[in-house]
Amino acid sequence: MPPPRTREKALRHRLAELRGPEVPAKALDARALAALAANPGCRRRAILDGAGVNKAVLADALGSPSVFGQSQFAFVRGNAFEAKVKADGGTELLRLAHEKLDRAAEPPAGARVPDLTAQGPRGRTARTELALREATEAPGAWTLLDHPMLALEVAGSPAFLEPDAVVVHPDGSWTVVEIKSFPMLDGAADPAKVGAAARQAAVYVLALERVAARLDPAPRVRHRILLVCPKDFSNLPTASAVDVRKQRAVTARQLDRLTRIEEIADTLPEGTCFSPELPAERLAEAVEAVPATYAPECLSACELAFHCRDRSRAQDAVTRLGRPVRAELGGLTTVGEVLAAARGEAGDPDDPAVAALRRAAALRAEALEAAALPEVAPCP
Repeated sequence: MPPPRTREKALRHRLAELRGPEVPAKALDARALAALAANPGCRRRAILDGAGVNKAVLADALGSPSVFGQSQFAFVRGNAFEAKVKADGGTELLRLAHEKLDRAAEPPAGARVPDLTAQGPRGRTARTELALREATEAPGAWTLLDHPMLALEVAGSPAFLEPDAVVVHPDGSWTVVEIKSFPMLDGAADPAKVGAAARQAAVYVLALERVAARLDPAPRVRHRILLVCPKDFSNLPTASAVDVRKQRAVTARQLDRLTRIEEIADTLPEGTCFSPELPAERLAEAVEAVPATYAPECLSACELAFHCRDRSRAQDAVTRLGRPVRAELGGLTTVGEVLAAARGEAGDPDDPAVAALRRAAALRAEALEAAALPEVAPCP
């Protein structure tokens, strides 16, 4: 077996071939990892993300443009709010961290903000680890790491992640900071948006735990992250402590279930390439060579969702009805099979799914018969 560095180099070369030799790689961020963990059975997303394919550009080339993602206005607003939160050496951010997470500690004053500049993602990752080590070995002061770089192996391929910030507390423990531009109204934010932020932060917590495990003694990575948002309808920052233990456990379990990237790549036909410069027919053939696991939830998490939905409809697949429905139908994989089983035209009557469908069809027929109105005699 070749050494790990040789295998990693060969994998990078193979993924570059899949992406296209002239196409720059799109970095795999925590938002994408959280979405991938939510649908670990989708090999298509796993290989495209692992190869650094820009799925939004790919969707456009396939004729199914994506509407997924933030608007340019939201990006500008978010960047302006983040700059405000981190102004003056992160004074306001550290004040919120002290207030919401660590009131027993001394209030932050003259906190350290190390320079994390380095060349390339690997250099920035090493510089971040060194800064975390130095901050942990010099307790008693607050330290703010602005846009650190963390690494996390996903399906055998390294992913480089960049949280908004990491705070090192005076006791040496670490906290992930998520800065979002959606508002907190009367101290509470939209639960769906908070949940998405928590899943994203859970990825950062996992990556920080990998760093902590390499230190002796290992510092504590806090499972309550600091979520910073605008207060009400103003641009003033406020914060909330969000417990991400559940999201962290689910994400770790789902990422462990992912098929390794090289295993998926080895199953693809020779010459497969996802470059958007290819003719539409050849590109569609390449995408269809990798099985997808479409569900309606993909519409809010994946740029290729419209393309996969169209294919799911064309195949009459029941997956487009949602995972709960799919789980109840057992071995019935198409809508046609389900309807035939319900009408008694096909299916094993001893199959619980088939029996339930026939019972439901009988109850529906009885209800329609009972609700039928008597015929009205025509007017003379």
